[in-house]
Amino acid sequence: MDILTRKETHFVLWRPAKINPPPRLVIGIFAHGNPPTLRSPTVVDLKQSAEFSELWELEARTLGLVDRQVYHYWFRVLDSSPYHVPAAEIDITDPFATTVDWRLKSPLLPAPYNDVDRDPAGVIKFESNKLKPCDPGGEVPSWADELPMKSLPSNNHLVFYELPTRWTRSIDGTEIAIGTFRDVRALIEPAATGANFEGLETLRHGAHLKDLGINALELLPPADSWVNREWGYATSNYLAADHDLGFPESHISPTASTDLAALVHSCHRAGIRFFPDVVMAFATRASYENLNFLDFHVHWGTGDPEQASREGYGGNLMKYNFRINGYDPVDAIRKDIVPARQWMKVFLKHWMMFYRVDGFRMDSVANFSNWDFIGEWNGLARSLWRTRWKAQNPNLDGAEERFLVVAEELAVPLDLVRQNRVDALWNEQFKQRVRDVVLGGTGLDDDAFARRVEEMVDCTISRVGFGDGAKAINYITSHDVGGPRNERLYNFLHNNGVMHKEQQIKLAFVCLLTSVGVPMIFAGEEFGDEHDLPTSDTEKQLDPVNFRRREEPWRKDVFDYVARLVHFRTTADALSVNDTRFLHYDFAPGRRVMAWERGGANSNDRVVVVANFSPWGTENPLAATAEYRVANWPALSAGRKWREITKGRDVPVEWAGREPIFAWEAKVYAMVSST
Repeated sequence: MDILTRKETHFVLWRPAKINPPPRLVIGIFAHGNPPTLRSPTVVDLKQSAEFSELWELEARTLGLVDRQVYHYWFRVLDSSPYHVPAAEIDITDPFATTVDWRLKSPLLPAPYNDVDRDPAGVIKFESNKLKPCDPGGEVPSWADELPMKSLPSNNHLVFYELPTRWTRSIDGTEIAIGTFRDVRALIEPAATGANFEGLETLRHGAHLKDLGINALELLPPADSWVNREWGYATSNYLAADHDLGFPESHISPTASTDLAALVHSCHRAGIRFFPDVVMAFATRASYENLNFLDFHVHWGTGDPEQASREGYGGNLMKYNFRINGYDPVDAIRKDIVPARQWMKVFLKHWMMFYRVDGFRMDSVANFSNWDFIGEWNGLARSLWRTRWKAQNPNLDGAEERFLVVAEELAVPLDLVRQNRVDALWNEQFKQRVRDVVLGGTGLDDDAFARRVEEMVDCTISRVGFGDGAKAINYITSHDVGGPRNERLYNFLHNNGVMHKEQQIKLAFVCLLTSVGVPMIFAGEEFGDEHDLPTSDTEKQLDPVNFRRREEPWRKDVFDYVARLVHFRTTADALSVNDTRFLHYDFAPGRRVMAWERGGANSNDRVVVVANFSPWGTENPLAATAEYRVANWPALSAGRKWREITKGRDVPVEWAGREPIFAWEAKVYAMVSST
């Protein structure tokens, strides 16, 4: 990326809309105080590039900067926002700042401006005539002892964990705080200490995510947002790690860059791939709102054709169709470009190469209103991944199946994956189907119920339309918990009259973790967490995670049950392929029992699931003679035995396919080595 290379030696500003007066650099040293101030500020005019007129630069070594000193800075420009009349000169954050510090905000201007228009300072270190990314205290990431990329799990063996950073500290109240990057790391690495949640039992007694066995972490938007993690989907500074997530309550200065890098490093060392959630359909309080609004954002309510029916959720929509001829910050040439697209490609490059992430989840792709750009972005992401891979390996063997760009669109537009615009899609339909079946398919006749289970278990072309299981991300619950049928599973069951929820929660997880597709667990569902705050029917709400609930006995049992399934899912080859065969349908009065087999018919490691979606159970199930016969039970391969995964027990061959079954119960039988 040319602009990132230029920023190694120059302060660089791209595409200011107004250049009279010329844009200026405001730079100085952070001074602690109440409030903090900029010590020894210097204001210097930027110089227009002789090569590209829309590029303004200042060579750092000409400014008299002190070697190894950390500096805070803004760019001063004449405001281009159509919402500010009359316009004034305003100090803005560098749109390509790699670190921002919200402790130090730009000066407050007279009306129509207010505190919302005060931007955080960018942070940079001057060392050996270079400008180097760092945290405000001068800290820089370390990647010592990074494991080979080949050691990371392949796409078809992944189990995702979707983690918000709003957590509850009190089980008796609704005290909400930020789970910082350090707190997240403590969920993975036993030796790591938490920060805001350091006293949490889950953190003290081990690494929660290591115990659970997941191998892909999707962290809700970790790029910098001006909101205090209230929702998180309001990105302001795309290249910077979030200030709040990197500023534990006990610290005197933020360490967002180094903390995020340490988290990614810990993930890799634990065999976990790291996926940031990225918000690119709209931005909130981003610098280009003031620097060059109309080139980058849609002016709401003016008839701009790029607005259409798109939703910005309080932010400013990106303008992904506006073409100009100008400097390309990616390729360093003058050509036809879409400025907003190129801005997001620079953002992509920084996160791929600086933070070494292993994939992305793209939020709200319907609001991009541009599938071509989605495909461009995905193609560049894969190209950068191959570059990283080749730095470690002479060839690309294993590279393609260890990277994913996932799109979120609840209407599940399958053409996005069929046309290779993205690698995978959130499968919202799985959530609706699994919620139907764990209630017994109320209102569905037997044929409709059977189809519902079949389509839940097998999302491939013959039933639903996904070309491969690795293209579908299945989930029981996601962070979109607002409204009926979207709430946490515990609350969904409660709202549908289920008093004893443990069995149906376990049943739902068997469905999730034995179906075709990549499973994703929303944080807290693995122990039956419930809402600490009321949810709205009309607005998105991110429910905080209450990790303390895991210590309750029945929830601890649910966690252990799910963990056994997760560990099995990440290692079972039979669950990594699409092959699925339905063996058994029992719809006798009062019953809804089905069984399916995963893995090829000639495989030696097949998996059979027997699931009871009804309150019926075998009569006197603990009696020595009690049994329930499953039709079409597969023959056991030579040198193998049956093991039931949910209880972790071996099953005598004569009892396989004959064991009694309880109400709302599922059993998972695997062929494993008999030695």
